[in-house]
Amino acid sequence: MAHHFTKKQLITLIAIGLFSTQSNAESPVELGSIVVNSSDWLGEANEENVKTYTGSRDVVTYEELHERGALNLEDALRSTNSVQVLDETGTGILPNIGVRGLNPLRSERLQMLVDGYPISIGPYTNVGVSLFPVTLPSIEKIDIVRGGAAVHYGPNNVGGVLNLITKPISRDFEQTIRERMTVADKTGNVYYDSYYRASGFVTDDLGLQLQVNLQDGDGFRDHSETDVQNIILNAQYFVNDKNELDMQLQYYNVNADLAGALSPSAYKSDRTQSQRPYDAYDADMLRGTMTWTYTPNDDVEFQWRNFAHKADRTFDFSQGAGPSSTSFDPSLNAATVSSSPRVFNVYGTEPRITVRQGNHVFKAGARFVKEQVSFDVNRLTLATNSYSAVRNWHFDTEAVALYVSDSIELLDKKLIVTPGVRYENVSTDFEDQITNAVGKNDTDKFLPGLTVGLQATDAIFLFANAQRSLVPVQTAQVTREGDVANELAWNYEVGTRVAVTPDVSVSGTLFKIDYKDQIQFNNATNTFQNLGETRHEGIELTADWQATTHLALGAGYTYLETEQLTGNNEGNELPNAPQHNINAHIDYRVGFWKASLTGLHVSESYSDAANTKIETSNGSAGQLPAYTLVNTRLSRDFNVSSNKLEIALAINNLLDEEYYFRGVDVSPIGRLSAPGRSFILEGSLDF
Repeated sequence: MAHHFTKKQLITLIAIGLFSTQSNAESPVELGSIVVNSSDWLGEANEENVKTYTGSRDVVTYEELHERGALNLEDALRSTNSVQVLDETGTGILPNIGVRGLNPLRSERLQMLVDGYPISIGPYTNVGVSLFPVTLPSIEKIDIVRGGAAVHYGPNNVGGVLNLITKPISRDFEQTIRERMTVADKTGNVYYDSYYRASGFVTDDLGLQLQVNLQDGDGFRDHSETDVQNIILNAQYFVNDKNELDMQLQYYNVNADLAGALSPSAYKSDRTQSQRPYDAYDADMLRGTMTWTYTPNDDVEFQWRNFAHKADRTFDFSQGAGPSSTSFDPSLNAATVSSSPRVFNVYGTEPRITVRQGNHVFKAGARFVKEQVSFDVNRLTLATNSYSAVRNWHFDTEAVALYVSDSIELLDKKLIVTPGVRYENVSTDFEDQITNAVGKNDTDKFLPGLTVGLQATDAIFLFANAQRSLVPVQTAQVTREGDVANELAWNYEVGTRVAVTPDVSVSGTLFKIDYKDQIQFNNATNTFQNLGETRHEGIELTADWQATTHLALGAGYTYLETEQLTGNNEGNELPNAPQHNINAHIDYRVGFWKASLTGLHVSESYSDAANTKIETSNGSAGQLPAYTLVNTRLSRDFNVSSNKLEIALAINNLLDEEYYFRGVDVSPIGRLSAPGRSFILEGSLDF
């Protein structure tokens, strides 16, 4: 069962944080702020490292995250090339993020990390993000790597790696209080977001940080009441000049009603209503990480990373009478209500080392991950008020990964060639405790990669890479009939970044993904289907211009082509893969004032592998509409007794664009409304 902190307990936690950090507030040390995140291959997520990274990469900065009227964390990612976001709730608790035409539902095609650690509820066998222990206020920036990282980060990186970097521990003691209120235009529903942070070093060597984020209220639709608690405690200890320990402990809890999908007729009548009164979501996670970094000299760094979490997540959902393929039709009266609790115990350990020798930089590492999953489904029949056990499954997974790479510096370090290889060995044992059936799935794969970077001139950087990726069979695929297999893909990129002038920069990337045995869920048949070989290819273009000291402009464009190469749907496009994605932004700053305007256009796409164009009567398939989103934000800073106070007003979906996607997960049939216009009032105080 999920545990709720009482207000008294939360106040006690905050008081502990204040006491711990304030004890030495009068004697601050003089060093700069410390970045908790450490990632050997990617290095620091900053502008300079992005310029010379040997693949397509973007860093969403603090300003872009918090100063452009984003509704939530996933909404803030929309301005990044090739990223597609399908907003299910408007509150950010269940993100649907896709890259380069890969299925965005439950963000299952993207390796998602927090400070370099995987946050998937099951890093190998449950890569879909059905529990997302992240809230926007705790994030400092986001590192989005679409290519060139598969050797060092795996598995499930066909779409790349998304690293969410939390706020660093500050050297001097400081506190932040932020309150945010989001009001839905159509319904008047209000969603509150309260955030507190206390951070600083209590001695010269020990830093502590406490973050508390409480969210509650309603999303933009009926039946969307949501309550979130996210509490993070960080510690950083410099043992001596060669040894450093970084630790994080987090408790995350969410309880929410889910509005679910609507039948086409109900959507046209009122897109903010709900036809699924029994649907709900309850989840909690206790997770911890610990990193030991040993740096004996400038040429050697050893790092030992450890992570563990215990998580419990439950979906409640209704079904009408009828065959399983149609029983999720939202227009049917509920006949049963099912509960699907899953309990995860996950532990991982990863030692890795970086050694420089001459013009070579060797990186090597090993990772062991153990997952224990309890997967139940219990069903209540409303007519008889009787319960039945539908599923009682247990999964035990052990995974071992080994990887090595060698970055060879040539032409006076202007050319860097990095061959590498990753080995994955995954073994999953399965037991059905109702039927006593047992099963086993083993896989082992070598995943080679090659990246090349050339600083052709002071202004031009060229890159190319090719890497192989793996997605093991998922536990969710075992729960439904269908032809499933381990998924393998080759990723290719060729690109350039050019500093046209000190104030103008452009970039372009050609990409291609050759997928073997791509697995997708078919809403209409309620099964997984093997689409066989598929291809994703296209081009990404960006341009940024610092027009004046006050005005900055930027734009991005992605052209995408997808194709199913084998099977019954050969020649068709992939689902949820729009061909055109255009984004632009204008930022203006003068004095204490900041203003921004962002725009996004996404072209139409299909919702099923058969490329059904005319919508079915229950909304299970049909073409998805194109849409255009505009956000704006205006803020002003005030000096209050040497402290910084910011007041901001934002309008999300300024034009009140109405658009939708098809249902997801426990509500797979029908139209799922995306958020309409909302008003955001925000105040924050740094002191």
